[in-house]
Amino acid sequence: MKRRIFLCILLIIGLTVPARAEPIRWVDFGVPYESLKYAMDQDIATFDQEKHISWIDALSLAACRTGGKCGLTSVKQAVSDLKQDSAPAELLGETYKYYDYYHESFTAALGGLLGSYAIEVDGEWKPAYGLKAFSPIAAGYGYSHCSDFGMSRSFGFARKHLGNDLMGGLGTPIVAVEGGVVEAMGWNRYGGWRIGIRSFDSKRYYYYAHLQKDHPFAEGLQEGDMVQAGDLIGFMGRTGYSDKENVNNIETVHLHFGLQLVFDESQKECNSEIWIDVYDIVRLLSSHRSSIKKTETGWKRAYPYQDLDVMEFQL
Repeated sequence: MKRRIFLCILLIIGLTVPARAEPIRWVDFGVPYESLKYAMDQDIATFDQEKHISWIDALSLAACRTGGKCGLTSVKQAVSDLKQDSAPAELLGETYKYYDYYHESFTAALGGLLGSYAIEVDGEWKPAYGLKAFSPIAAGYGYSHCSDFGMSRSFGFARKHLGNDLMGGLGTPIVAVEGGVVEAMGWNRYGGWRIGIRSFDSKRYYYYAHLQKDHPFAEGLQEGDMVQAGDLIGFMGRTGYSDKENVNNIETVHLHFGLQLVFDESQKECNSEIWIDVYDIVRLLSSHRSSIKKTETGWKRAYPYQDLDVMEFQL
């Protein structure tokens, strides 16, 4: 794992990328699982074809037609239209004015989930294209969850729940959904022991909270470290709701998993943060679990992994 120098490089890269005149201030992400799955499958199926259908393009086209609802029928129609080499501008007419907004929003929310990666099996690296992000729950560990985004919370002050709670067993290994840099780590009065990881493109901030008392984090993990998707980062617990560190004040063992979109750095640590509903994303990721095993020397992942889309960022 690389240290703080890697984070500095990412920040420099971010400063050299031209910014929008006015960054997006709100994203109401509500793409259902069935639509995500269909669009993703079409993207993967056409990857090696002359006409590659990007799932971001298909979802953006469908969103313009449905006001962001992206029902499965609309997504299937969008994929069919794109396969005919029809451009979004000619397909949408007047509603094309919304296309850039949806495309940028969906790229921010989903941009790190699909792409090129490689895993090492029996000493050989095997490259592939597909779902490269992982469920936050390691393979072999059960969990349950429901659509709970926006429900009320009262500790500290009245507020909405800005994530998805995954209920499981104490000590369940938690892994990084996507690769990136550990941006926050330690105790938070609301989230207890928690970790915040910023994606390599800086657009996504993943938040993992209520980690295990006494042994919350993967051995040696520190702020500024780089992690790969599927790397072990911590263990499920029920810490939080306390100003005192290492306290179990949450009734039920679970992982609070949240995703914040960042279009401009002014949107971090403020009253206008953009958190999206990740319930259907978690459902999508449930088919891709990282295998973590405990050995005599500690926990490790069974299959080394490399995100091939970000190799150029590594030292």
